Amino acid sequence: MFIRDYNDSDEIGWVRCRTLSFLNTAYFDNVLNKKENYENPAIELVAELNGQIIGLIDIEYEKEEKTVCSRGHGLGGMVWHVAVHPDYQRQGIGEQLLQEAEKRAINIGLNRFEAWTRDDRWVRNWYEKMQFKKVYSYYHIYFEGNEMKNRIQSTIPNLHLQNTFAHYVGEDIEQFSDNQRIHECVCYEKYFK
Repeated sequence: MFIRDYNDSDEIGWVRCRTLSFLNTAYFDNVLNKKENYENPAIELVAELNGQIIGLIDIEYEKEEKTVCSRGHGLGGMVWHVAVHPDYQRQGIGEQLLQEAEKRAINIGLNRFEAWTRDDRWVRNWYEKMQFKKVYSYYHIYFEGNEMKNRIQSTIPNLHLQNTFAHYVGEDIEQFSDNQRIHECVCYEKYFK
C-alpha cells in the first residue's frame, strides 16, 4: 500500500471507496456519484493497493482566515472526506493518510484541521485517538411521514412535503424524541504542534 496524490483518473475508485466506507455509518445515505471539486486549494490523497483505491482524504484549505473553516484562528484545513474501504479498515490506513496530510498542511503554513462528523461512536473515537478535540455540536434531524405532522408544512399551494432534513441548534432536543433519525453533528479541531 502506498499513499499518493489523487489524480482525475482515480475518480471511480474514489467514489467506490467512499460509498462503501460510509455504508455502515450515520452518513449511509450521503452518497456521491462523482468527486467534489473545491473552490480553494486542497490536499487530496489516496491510498492505493494493487491498483485499487482503498483509502482517501480530502482537505480543503484556507489562503485567508475563515474562508473554509468555521472556527479557530489562523489558516486551517477542512477535512471533507476521510474514508477507508471496509475490507481494509482497522489497519492504520486512515491514520497514515492523516499523517501525510498533516505534513503537507504544516509545510504550506496551516495551523489546524477542522472536521465534522455524526454520532458514530467508532468514528468519533478515531478522531479523538488522532488528537482531535470536540469543540461544538448541533443536531441533524430527519422528518419522515407522520413525524412531519403539525411540525413542518409547506406554504406553497399543492406542494406536499414527504421528507425533510434540518439542522437544529437549539437546546430542547427532547421535543424531537419521536423522530427515528436524529444525529449529533460534532465539530472536531486539531491544532498542530
